[in-house]
Amino acid sequence: MATGASAAASCRLSMDYEAKVFPHTGGYGRYNRVAVVFSWFPTFAVMLNLFSDVFYTLIPSAYRCKPDPELLPSSFMPINYSEQGYLNLTIPWVTGSGLSHCELYQYPANISDLSGEVPRTAVPCTRGWEYSAVAGLQSNFVTEWNLVCDDYWKVPLQHICFMMGWIVGYVFLGSLCDWLGRRRGFLLSITLSSLFGVAVCLSSSAVVFLMLRLCQGAMLAGVFVSSYILRLELSDPPHRLMVAMIGGFFGVSAELLLPGFAILCRDWPILQAVATLPLLLLLSYWCCASVFPESPRWLMATDHIPQAKRSLQEFTTRNGVCLQEEMYPGETLLSEIDSAYGEDRQPRHYSVLELRRTRVIWKNCLILSFTLFIGTGIQYCFTRNLHIFYNNFYFMYFLRVITGALACVFICMSVNHFGRRGMLLLSAIITGLSSLLLLALTQYLQSGLVLVLSVVGLLFSQALAMLSAFFACEVMPTVVRGGCFGLVLAAGCVGRAASSLMELQNNSGHFLHHVIFASFAVLSVLCIMLLPESKRKSLPDSLKEGESQRRPPLFLSKPDRDNLPLLCTQPQVSEYNPDNYSRLVSATRKMLTKDNLPYRIAGPDVPSLLSDSNKQEHQNETQREFVS
Repeated sequence: MATGASAAASCRLSMDYEAKVFPHTGGYGRYNRVAVVFSWFPTFAVMLNLFSDVFYTLIPSAYRCKPDPELLPSSFMPINYSEQGYLNLTIPWVTGSGLSHCELYQYPANISDLSGEVPRTAVPCTRGWEYSAVAGLQSNFVTEWNLVCDDYWKVPLQHICFMMGWIVGYVFLGSLCDWLGRRRGFLLSITLSSLFGVAVCLSSSAVVFLMLRLCQGAMLAGVFVSSYILRLELSDPPHRLMVAMIGGFFGVSAELLLPGFAILCRDWPILQAVATLPLLLLLSYWCCASVFPESPRWLMATDHIPQAKRSLQEFTTRNGVCLQEEMYPGETLLSEIDSAYGEDRQPRHYSVLELRRTRVIWKNCLILSFTLFIGTGIQYCFTRNLHIFYNNFYFMYFLRVITGALACVFICMSVNHFGRRGMLLLSAIITGLSSLLLLALTQYLQSGLVLVLSVVGLLFSQALAMLSAFFACEVMPTVVRGGCFGLVLAAGCVGRAASSLMELQNNSGHFLHHVIFASFAVLSVLCIMLLPESKRKSLPDSLKEGESQRRPPLFLSKPDRDNLPLLCTQPQVSEYNPDNYSRLVSATRKMLTKDNLPYRIAGPDVPSLLSDSNKQEHQNETQREFVS
């Protein structure tokens, strides 16, 4: 049994996807590029629905109670007062903020003269509120159900529940992608997210809106995970970074267009319908299997051999691969797969629970979850400092979007040259340093320097978050990539929800929040040193390959120094060539299965060595000798 297991393992190791399978299908050919392009559109739809929550939960900058005539004396005549005078009589004035947001004056019923000092008491609003326009919208989640004053806590609670939905979706639907495959996980997620998106438009109460947004967030997480993983698994090492970052630019474009959509829509149900429309268009992927195919890498890693062979044939055909030197093109790869895997191989499924038996994979997952948690959570500290300079919604919104775009550009220009781990380390150092300087020296620094530190910290914290997600998708094995990647992204959602926890406490814990995340940023610098480097390396497929990743030195004198052997040995020359053998098997199989051969196998006519008479005399002599 041990010998058979080792033989099977050696066969399995011989079918390295990146080296032996991927080149035979055309590599990063035309069809791979088309499938990658179609995997970018879900990112646009997901980010459109994610950041629309900013507009739904934005509290208006100016609002006040509606005046209630029943609280005024019976002899009061509003026509005798100007609009401002009427408001001054009905709404208390709060020093520093103007008219009160939450209270009205109540007068005794028998008062006739309001010019002097009259007894009056402040009471809560009785007839609702009047709101100013909300970032291009006339109504949103806050104004629709009057979630201000005593009900203000429901607004950050809605954002926390929305993030909880994303956390659940990342964990469970990411694991589902490892069980069902990338395509089926995507189709399930996009269908349910579309249904929940339409249902949100018809919400009748704040509780219904909250629950439906939670469910939609969970489904949107599945769409993002499946599309992100597929585009990386269809790419080769030189193109993986650019493929992932272009997807990031699609997300940035969705954020840039969202304020324009809000101005055109005016009401939140219409904006929700516009955000759901791209999800409905993506349902066409059900009919067009070629634009979002199943990942052949996942099929091979989980031993779905018949489906993998069909998928590889499709990729080979659509990429236009035709090897002229082959007698029968395409048969070589399939023959080698048959000899390596056999016909009785059963599909294997993995879950995130497999991490309990790993050491390196679990360590990488934990560190990258920690860095992504810091990158998303610490952004609240930087944006809060920016409110001091210009407390305008559009200024803050577009500044965050622009820094996100610059973070994508920074990653594209640096990571392929200096490595994933080095740039992740640099981003963590600059983020932590900016946070510590703002935490300790804000009151001693000039306002311009505080602004620069806040912008730089916001820029590199977004780069830290983006690079952590990309790095996690690269170093996790294919068999558990969905579940592990989901765990890392779920940690990022916990960081996003931390800002809403501060708002839930009316920002009373902002200083402690800043101290904790600044300390975590410093600690992450030490943790990042333990990560491997994935630049120019193939994606790991099995748990064994994921465990074999090792931490190279941070500074290398030669690019391949971490691959130097301990002793200089000359590899043994072997006359066995698996490629020639597979070609022979392929050609022989074709010849044997043909009914009519194009040629006739026949040998030359050779005269017999003995004629018939000679044969007869020879037999008679043999008989006489035997009788005598």
